[in-house]
Amino acid sequence: MKQIGKGKVRDIYDVGDELVLVTSDRVSAFDVVLPNIIPHKGEILNQISAFWFYYTDWIVPNHMISIDNADMPEEFQGEEFQGRCMLVKKLKMLPIECIVRGYITGSGWESYKKNGSVCGITLPEGLLESEKLPNPIYTPTTKAVEGHDEPISFEQTADLVGEALATQLKEKSIEIYSTCAEYAREKGIIIADTKFEFGLDEDGNLVLADEVLTPDSSRFWPADKYVVGKSQTSYDKQYLRDWLKSTGWDKQPPAPELPDVVVDVTCAKYVEAYEALTGLTF
Repeated sequence: MKQIGKGKVRDIYDVGDELVLVTSDRVSAFDVVLPNIIPHKGEILNQISAFWFYYTDWIVPNHMISIDNADMPEEFQGEEFQGRCMLVKKLKMLPIECIVRGYITGSGWESYKKNGSVCGITLPEGLLESEKLPNPIYTPTTKAVEGHDEPISFEQTADLVGEALATQLKEKSIEIYSTCAEYAREKGIIIADTKFEFGLDEDGNLVLADEVLTPDSSRFWPADKYVVGKSQTSYDKQYLRDWLKSTGWDKQPPAPELPDVVVDVTCAKYVEAYEALTGLTF
């Protein structure tokens, strides 16, 4: 099959009128792919994205056609592809990562401590680490082919795609985040922040694409362990990032080999997030 893209986690194949996205068990941190795989990770991410695509299709259309391997070209019906393929529509992808933050954490917290703002957005004084923001904020970035994505202002996104589309990206991103964060909270998960990607279909309509609200694209916190004023335990890759930081690694390739216990705990966190959100047993 014609492979047209290979990301840190996903491989993209052109199958004629559609694409097949294959979500691997590769794992990345600090923009570096690690030497280990996380067993079943690809299946879990694929199925979480599918869950959210179904849940949000009334807010904005999405690119998903099917995750049933029987619907894939025969080359993708082997055992190694089971559960990790998504047949999707072709889109003209937009060059913007749509970041929505509902809580002050991570790089946003570091920025806030310095100047009281996040990506140029001034926030109320006196916020504590991990505190819920009065309203979610939209902090888009560039979509870097190599290296790190860079924060951009709303005005810069308007320069890239036009003001009307930039406004639609902002409004839809916040609506999807707010809707899904409320659902997740009822299931015992706080979605602290996330990123979305969008494209345009052949008629110029905005379409949600890539992955949606997975532990790779979001910060998931267990609600029953949430305490304002400190960093949080999480369902996402933060455990992995914290271990890597503890090794003194300089965040440049090659990354260190992960011990079995880190692989096992990371895998368990992905499974736990999937089961909490969907109510299904993996």
